[in-house]
Amino acid sequence: MITTNVASRLVSAAHELSDTVGGMRFSAPVSHVYNPLDYAGAVHDAYIARYATGPRRVVFLGMNPGPFGMTQTGVPFGEIAAVRDWMALAGPVRKPADENPKRPIEGFQCTRSEVSGRRLWGLFSERFGSAEAFFADHYVANYCPLVFLDGARNLTPDKLPASEQGPLLEACDRHLRQLVETLRPEWLIGVGAWAENRAIGAIGKDAGIHIGRVLHPSPASPAANRGWSEAATRQLLALGVWRD
Repeated sequence: MITTNVASRLVSAAHELSDTVGGMRFSAPVSHVYNPLDYAGAVHDAYIARYATGPRRVVFLGMNPGPFGMTQTGVPFGEIAAVRDWMALAGPVRKPADENPKRPIEGFQCTRSEVSGRRLWGLFSERFGSAEAFFADHYVANYCPLVFLDGARNLTPDKLPASEQGPLLEACDRHLRQLVETLRPEWLIGVGAWAENRAIGAIGKDAGIHIGRVLHPSPASPAANRGWSEAATRQLLALGVWRD
C-alpha cells in the first residue's frame, strides 16, 4: 500500500540523515549539538507514520529546530501543546549524550512555548480545524535536523564556517530530495528566505515543483510580530497555494 510505503521510506530517510549528521563534529563557538532525530526519534517516526501517509500537495520547509519546539518534541516547529493536543502525538524523549545544562531537554514536560511553532500550527489549526484535515494535503519538515548551541544561545546553520556547512548541507540537500521524490508535492514553501534558498539549491527551479516562501514566524522578526498569521495567509493566497 502507498500509505505504508511512503511513511516507511520517509522514516528510513530520516534515520539515514540522523546517522549521517549525528557523526559530524563542529568547532567553537558551537558548544553543544543536539540531534532530535536521535533522542526524540520515536516521536518523529510517529509524526511521519501518522501524517505522511501518501503524496502531499504542499510541503512547508523550516530551517532547523527551535529550542522549545522540535528540540523538545522531535516534531518540526513542535510547539508542545500543538504536538500533544492537536496532533495527538506522544512518545519517549531521551536525554542527549552531551546535554547543555543551560538548555536541558525536558521533552513534553517543558513548560516553555515555542513562539514560531505556536504561530505556525495556530494558523493551520484555525484554517483547517483538525490536524487530519491539514495533513491530508500538507506536510511540514525541517531542512536541517540539528540544534547548534553556543552556551544558551542558538546558532543557525548559516552561521557555521563554510568548511563545516558543506558536508551538512550536502546531507540535508540529499534528504530533501528524498522527501520531495517521496511526497511528490506541487509546492515547496520555505518558512523564511534561507529555507527557500536551500530548497532552490537542492531541488532546482526546473524540477516541476513550485518553490516559494512565507515570512518566518520568529518573534525576532518585527514583521512577524505585527501579525504573522495574516501576513503568511496573504502570501500563500498570492502564490496560489491557498484559495479564499
